[in-house]
Amino acid sequence: MKRIFAGNLPSDTTEAELSALFAGFGRVRSIKLMQDVFSGQCKGFGFVEMEGHEARAAIAGLNGKELRGKPLKVNEEQPRDDKRGGPRRR
Repeated sequence: MKRIFAGNLPSDTTEAELSALFAGFGRVRSIKLMQDVFSGQCKGFGFVEMEGHEARAAIAGLNGKELRGKPLKVNEEQPRDDKRGGPRRR
């Protein structure tokens, strides 16, 4: 199972729309669209889980493709770096 990052999404993107977009490449296992707490609108990114070969096909097919005039950024999720800065405490 691969977790895919989908970024540069329009603010009115819905989970159903994102699911339909990725479903063209295989079975979508789950979707988590990041939404603003107050407005409920999409923050511009989300995560999709698919099987490995289907995820790779979706990344290749959707990265750079336009969704309502915005080029999508689609890649495999990368672990977050701890970027708090300052000296490390022990």
